[in-house]
Amino acid sequence: MGHVEDRWYRPKRDADDKVILNGRGKPAMEPTELYGKGLRYRVRYINAEGDERSKSFPDRQKKRADDFLIEVESDKREGKYIDPRAARKTFRQQGESWVKAQSPDPATRSALRSRLESRIYPTFGELSMGWIGPVKIRDWVDGLDVRKYSENYKAVLFDIVSGIFDSAVDDKLIRENPCKAKSVRRPVKKSPKVVIWQDERVRQIRGGLHRRYRIAAPMGAGLGCRQSEILAFSPELDIDRDGMVVHVQRQVKLVDGVLMYALPKGGKTRFLPLSRATLTDIDSHVEEFPLVAVTLPWGSADGEKVTVRILITNPAGDPFSGDLFSKVAWVPAFGRAGLEYRERIDGMHALRHLYASTLLARGVSIKELAEYLGHADPGFTLRTYVHLLDDSHERARLAVDAAASAWELLDDGLTAA
Repeated sequence: MGHVEDRWYRPKRDADDKVILNGRGKPAMEPTELYGKGLRYRVRYINAEGDERSKSFPDRQKKRADDFLIEVESDKREGKYIDPRAARKTFRQQGESWVKAQSPDPATRSALRSRLESRIYPTFGELSMGWIGPVKIRDWVDGLDVRKYSENYKAVLFDIVSGIFDSAVDDKLIRENPCKAKSVRRPVKKSPKVVIWQDERVRQIRGGLHRRYRIAAPMGAGLGCRQSEILAFSPELDIDRDGMVVHVQRQVKLVDGVLMYALPKGGKTRFLPLSRATLTDIDSHVEEFPLVAVTLPWGSADGEKVTVRILITNPAGDPFSGDLFSKVAWVPAFGRAGLEYRERIDGMHALRHLYASTLLARGVSIKELAEYLGHADPGFTLRTYVHLLDDSHERARLAVDAAASAWELLDDGLTAA
């Protein structure tokens, strides 16, 4: 059990070292050598880990010292104890600890560190965790609004900050996450309404692509693969011709200037149905441009070297990063096709959206589509493509109307029992 020590006074003792009592039967007090120096009251207690801790209070604040000790002992019994020293840990120190517990994927960690260094640490980095309250969070969110960041980007940054505070609560550095205070407005992610290309636009872009890179169009529109997955695709490893399925099991990505192979986004492989038309396109491409063996590290810059004979390389046999392929092959195709390139609409992801719309129009369920696209949450797929379900809703209405006559009462005069 802890106690409150008075550093300025101590019980007076006689020559036999016995405590001298005053007229009221209480110990008579005398000044110590520390009288008038520093803080008067020191609370000494044992923390939850069994280590001795102390906290000092100035003269005339004995009640505050007593209340602090009562609160500490109560928190220890209830499992709510927070060591005051722990709250001194800086946000940056906790942030670096939090990053280590996130995805081991180098690209993900690189993106997290970039956002921390550029958008978060300048505000919170050197502040102690215990000093950051809701008011500081509200001011920071307001600053994001002033900079006119998109709602989705603000939500991503907010989730990072909130995640770091959650980890601090778990580590018992702080009691509550200030991001979850009722007065803090949390940015909300919005699923933008995707624009679906017309078939004619696919034909035009396919014609605008250089013959060496033209296969990217049917791969995107016919399989719904991501750009990074198309650029790592190997027909001899990824196609099951008997089952007519494609196994999406790798992507290429650039992390800190190093190109590497890795598992698809989310760390999960998936299987896709392969159409005859798409298989014919792939085979025709391979006949004209044979597969090229490309060796890259797997998963990280110093990962094991893996050699894969892939579908798309430059004329020298070198692989592409996504950004490089867009600059060298994809965007120039619009100019050659006589089309204007629209930011956020005409990236290679447009082929993936077209694939989704094609499947939904032919009755493929949201759950199946989510699996084909590699979405971990079918709810995300639904939010992204809900506006494409209008036709499905109308088919459901017509089905109910067609069956309604069978549900009508045969005798209009019948009444409920």
